Amino acid sequence: MTGRRPRPERGSATLFAVACLGLLLVLGAALGVVAAMVRAHRSAQAAADLAALAAADALGSGRDPCAAGAAVAAANGARLTACRPDGRVVTVVATVSGPHWLGQVADLAAEARAGPA
Repeated sequence: MTGRRPRPERGSATLFAVACLGLLLVLGAALGVVAAMVRAHRSAQAAADLAALAAADALGSGRDPCAAGAAVAAANGARLTACRPDGRVVTVVATVSGPHWLGQVADLAAEARAGPA
């Protein structure tokens, strides 16, 4: 007898390491999707802000505010989904397509208001 004790956990460290790596991979992918959604929402907000400013400028010059806002939103990679002129203030909603995740895609919208300075 050599005096060595049997080790029943042989190979369990490998399985644990593989499980941890798999978990890190899934968390990394989810974090990437969240970061892409934040970026897409920021893009939608920027497009909405610029579209609202263009619409307010067009309203002050007697042009169609919604057409001006839609043109600016399209130039910024978004689509204008709502445009509500109310007196001298215009409220717009711009929408962009978010990232794809497991076959799903979400539209991200942002709202902005603008009026005379």
